[in-house]
Amino acid sequence: MSQQLDPEPDEGSLTADRDGGILRLTLDRPSRRNSLSQPMIEAFVAALTEAASDDTLRAIYIRGAGDDFCAGADWVATNDGRQPRPRVGHLVRRIPHTSHRVIELIQTVQLPVVCAVRGWAVGLGCNLALASDFTVAASDAMFWEPFVARGFSPDSGATWLLPRLVGLARAKRMLLLGEKINGTDAADWGLIHRAVSAQDLDGAAEQLVGRLASGPTVAIGLAKQAIDFGQHATLSQGMTQELHGLELACRTADFKEGLAAFQERRPPEFHGR
Repeated sequence: MSQQLDPEPDEGSLTADRDGGILRLTLDRPSRRNSLSQPMIEAFVAALTEAASDDTLRAIYIRGAGDDFCAGADWVATNDGRQPRPRVGHLVRRIPHTSHRVIELIQTVQLPVVCAVRGWAVGLGCNLALASDFTVAASDAMFWEPFVARGFSPDSGATWLLPRLVGLARAKRMLLLGEKINGTDAADWGLIHRAVSAQDLDGAAEQLVGRLASGPTVAIGLAKQAIDFGQHATLSQGMTQELHGLELACRTADFKEGLAAFQERRPPEFHGR
């Protein structure tokens, strides 16, 4: 006698839309607070990987559909008993190529990444916001690292990102005590770029991503790379990295435009080249 299984849960999707030089990535699974299913994470990796080598892009904008940003990885679906128990070491083999890869790509892609957060940003969702270059959140949004509260240790960059953004004491409050931080406090702590009212969130994020998309894309990417490199380098090594970036930036059309605009006392018109 065959067993009838319940229908598969909604796996959601990652919507990728091009708007000129802006790539808009929307986590679209509002029925599960945009928790990331395995197909969504795989689509995220693919979209960011493609964006990294797309010379027509100038900025990336990440947001969630509905009332929440992202409730993290969908561990409920992963552990629902539908699939055979994986071999020992499954997480160590898989996660570096999925959720961890998403965080790495956000950190290393030479494009500015803006994230808009409303509602909950939990676990992997919280770390997506922390890894982005600029996160704008509603003042009543909630950032939560629930790993220890669920009985397992942090992942997706939480232990690397948080201490660098807010210091050890506050990082331990979030990671070991599981404290939830609202958008206003997150901005005050330096966890995110800015907190605004819920009704102003979309406008503030759009204004920021538009400003970045109209900037000197190559120079912004090289500056981002140098900042990241400097997190684990000496001053001398950091300045050497800056020199390599400067050598490349000075060869761009945007550099020439920046000089011309300065000489002519007008705003520059950068084209990302």
